[in-house]
Amino acid sequence: MNRVLHPFAQTRTLSAWPYAVATLAIFGVALWLVATVPVDDADGLRRAMRGGALCALATALGAMPVWVVKHLHQRLADGLLGFGAGVMLAATAFSLVLPGLDAAGRAGYSAWGAAGLVSAGVLLGAFALLALDRGVVDDPRDANRDLVPSRVVLFVLAIVLHNVPEGMAVGVAAGGGLRGAEGLAMGISLQDIPEGLVVALILASAGMARSKAVFIGALSGVAEPVAALLSAWAVAVSSLLLPWGLAFAAGAMLIAVSHSVIPESNRHGNGATASLGLAVGFCLMMALDTALG
Repeated sequence: MNRVLHPFAQTRTLSAWPYAVATLAIFGVALWLVATVPVDDADGLRRAMRGGALCALATALGAMPVWVVKHLHQRLADGLLGFGAGVMLAATAFSLVLPGLDAAGRAGYSAWGAAGLVSAGVLLGAFALLALDRGVVDDPRDANRDLVPSRVVLFVLAIVLHNVPEGMAVGVAAGGGLRGAEGLAMGISLQDIPEGLVVALILASAGMARSKAVFIGALSGVAEPVAALLSAWAVAVSSLLLPWGLAFAAGAMLIAVSHSVIPESNRHGNGATASLGLAVGFCLMMALDTALG
């Protein structure tokens, strides 16, 4: 009788050590960057690197429990996704849109002009992420349901793509010298922990070797320091780009939350848990922005 092998069955024969070492390397480099760059560093690029590295560190930290955890209760997973959505929504409002309006006002725009500029930036960011998202995978939620080898790359690319707005937000805030940049990086890193966990669990539950799933989960967070550095550099080139950069990041993050995170958190019938998690995440990020901003 012919056996039907699981799509990822062959990955189990590969040594787990290379993936474990690579995961620890990502974690170690990110930890080193966070530890060596001072919190109050005046250099925008270095601050952006520290903030992005903090996010990558949190993502790797979240993925690591999958080495030993085989399953996560679906209600808890949906609550964690809702928590991440709440953090991102609060970051969009308090750490991106409001500072963007303030930056536009300092640049000489009237109240209506500042609102128009920020609205245009938000829409540009939203359209950009929707266009990129459509180019990677039509519906990331469908890709999560039945991952086969030919769709793993698309799924991972979709996750990396949705990490880019977070890195952009950290980079623009740090590069623009905003007071709340540290709180923004801390809030996003908090929601990156459950995000890394959920991504690694999805891959592992699809049959991928757990060490490889953890590695890919950790690797997805590397997009954030890269996006943070590029965004900080762009803002450093011209201060006129600051309100545009903040608004663009806000629009991209808003679409990432509404188009992917919230629908996924409600897909399994745990909408109340996910909504409660969203409220908790929103309040926590609001508190961080107030206390550290």
